[in-house]
Amino acid sequence: MYAIIETGGKQYRVSEGDVVLVEKLDANEGDAVRFDRVLTVVKDGELTVGKPVVAGATVTGKVVAQGKGKKILVFKYKAKANYRKRQGHRQPYTKVIIEKIDA
Repeated sequence: MYAIIETGGKQYRVSEGDVVLVEKLDANEGDAVRFDRVLTVVKDGELTVGKPVVAGATVTGKVVAQGKGKKILVFKYKAKANYRKRQGHRQPYTKVIIEKIDA
């Protein structure tokens, strides 16, 4: 059994027991989180597709950690103008373990 959920503008394929890195959520470590935007559920080979979400379907998980991703360097450059700008960025994320899929 698996589901496709949407959070933070991205879609994730999750099963029970999966550990997923999602866009930063406003939750502390150990808190339970609930994803209501379930787009698709596959249970025992039966596919249920939402329009746009599956009615009554939820995915629950637990926050394992909050962190930051690998550093990404952004380099802006304009030829012949002596313009160079280097900037770094680390995207924050939330590590979530999927506990239950209700469909």
